[in-house]
Amino acid sequence: MIEKTLKTTEGKLRVKIPTQLHDVTLGQMIAIQENPQLNDIEAISILSGIPTNDLYNVKNMEDFQLFGDAVLSLSYQIKYLYNSEDIPKEVTFMVGEASEKSTQKKVKVIQNLSVEPVGAFMAARDIIAEEVNAHIKQYGDENWKENFNPSLNACCQVLAHYFFCRATGKKYNEYQVEEFCNEIKKMRVTEALPISKHFFTCYPSLQKPKTSFWHRLLQQWKNVLVFNRSKSLSTSIP
Repeated sequence: MIEKTLKTTEGKLRVKIPTQLHDVTLGQMIAIQENPQLNDIEAISILSGIPTNDLYNVKNMEDFQLFGDAVLSLSYQIKYLYNSEDIPKEVTFMVGEASEKSTQKKVKVIQNLSVEPVGAFMAARDIIAEEVNAHIKQYGDENWKENFNPSLNACCQVLAHYFFCRATGKKYNEYQVEEFCNEIKKMRVTEALPISKHFFTCYPSLQKPKTSFWHRLLQQWKNVLVFNRSKSLSTSIP
């Protein structure tokens, strides 16, 4: 961590930001990734938790140079983290209803990273397929895994579906999973990214959603209708 007390127009402001990704949350990195036009002050605000308006009242712009170097260092670290295969054995969540006291819940990361129940599997599959297909459409499918970096927001969504049931002890519910994304964003990015990246690149069965039974039935029905119509027309011609 880097800490420094800065002089502002109203007094002093203690600013502290991480220098290692181990101290950065997935939510912080998502906020930075989703706003590529961020200026240095806005990036420092996200990493420090201090409102931008407070930072804009610092008297000397040069006081931010130290923090700017730290932000740049983090950007290089995230690049290498995408290639990490160091999957944690367990992660910790804070769980509990809003009206109750939250408690820590340690959840083991299953070695084969199986997705269950079926609802979670289908949701994760669709998210992964959308990201992979968008990448292939833009860059081609040759050696796509070597250059593929899924968005951090997509990683967050996949992890929410993966961890929700085991972390909360609740039945699968897609709407509650969406809310659970807020807990996923509190994970260390060094934990979240290797797990989610494994899903995106090591599960071929998740990358392309299969046509559902229902849609295949509809297609077969349409084919029958077209065949019967053609047959009817051919027999009616004198």
